[in-house]
Amino acid sequence: MLIYYTDFISMKKFRILYAITISTLLLGCNKMDKSSPEPIKPTTQEDSYYSGKPLKVAVIGLTHTHVHWILGREKWGDIEIIGIVEPNRNLAEQYSRQHGYSMDLVYDSMEVLYKAVQPDAVTAFNDIYGHLEVVKFFAPKGVDIMVEKPLAVNWEHAQEMAAIAKEHQVQLLTNYETSWYGSNTKAFELVKQESAIGPIQRMVFHHGHPGPIEIGCNPEFLEWLTDPILNGGGALTDFGCYGANLSTWFLNGQVPKKVSAITRNYKPKKYPKVDDDATIVVDYEDKQIIIQASWNWSHNRKDMEIYGTTGYVFCKDGTQMEVLEDEKEGPFSKEAEPLAMGVHDPFAYLNQVVNHNLQVEPYSVHSLENNLLVMQILEAAKQSAKTGKTIVWEAFFKS
Repeated sequence: MLIYYTDFISMKKFRILYAITISTLLLGCNKMDKSSPEPIKPTTQEDSYYSGKPLKVAVIGLTHTHVHWILGREKWGDIEIIGIVEPNRNLAEQYSRQHGYSMDLVYDSMEVLYKAVQPDAVTAFNDIYGHLEVVKFFAPKGVDIMVEKPLAVNWEHAQEMAAIAKEHQVQLLTNYETSWYGSNTKAFELVKQESAIGPIQRMVFHHGHPGPIEIGCNPEFLEWLTDPILNGGGALTDFGCYGANLSTWFLNGQVPKKVSAITRNYKPKKYPKVDDDATIVVDYEDKQIIIQASWNWSHNRKDMEIYGTTGYVFCKDGTQMEVLEDEKEGPFSKEAEPLAMGVHDPFAYLNQVVNHNLQVEPYSVHSLENNLLVMQILEAAKQSAKTGKTIVWEAFFKS
């Protein structure tokens, strides 16, 4: 059960802040099970919903541009950045000028940082290949970890990371921008809790943008994002993970039967090493998931279509929805409310998990169970695209 904080701040103000945060991400380059969460004391301060103990967080890496979310985040009082690991001094100084943090917070390595400060949790905004190193270093020290999507660079890394986290009983969470869309949460309520459109028959995801170079990603991000080793692929990894994550949540961890994928490189001069377009078809016993991940869309998009036996739910963006419950009555538009304060973004959520014992539900979008399955779907998709064959799930992962 989640605790809601909408009484603590003007909803109008929060909607504006929420919209700014999501727009920035879209337009830029963008401990194991615990008891119920403890209540948080309400506050009368308009500029902060939170009056408890802030979570002491270290930011590991600045080369993933989603890091601007935490660096430029509203000072709600729920987290405190006590250190940043970034060996690229020029990049750290650039972001210091942009966001106003002191360069005294910046360390060259995780080892140097940990000798100086002991964080409650770390957030990884380095290259995806480096996620394993973060887990290897911090998990044995009992530090909870949140990595930027996807969980790992490949299935091998993912298994090792999960084993280390479980051994040391720390949380290993994965952050997706789409986890904080009010539309996706409302769709889950309509489809899974209210059965508004009948059982799911098909889900279709369109995720991506015109391309990381085209939208102006900085060189430090492009250096690893377009590298098959450091990123694990191109558009397939970068945006294929969203649909795999959301569908695994809606299907409560159901395991696929088959996975088929086609990857293309439509812009080899710009992206010579990785795919820039991927279509993944994930077949289940009684339903199908289609994931279209691309750096070739005409615009930024992260939308979802869910088809049931009697209707559909379309999530056009973070708030706007179209719902059909009865064909005779026709579809209607719906605007989703923002998520409740306290669970409204990855860092507030991380605070709840670490400081207030909020239980991470199995197969929820942030959970390790969900994101291990995401990595399996991506691994099967890569193999299918490489061989031109459909991957039979049971046979592939047994081998």
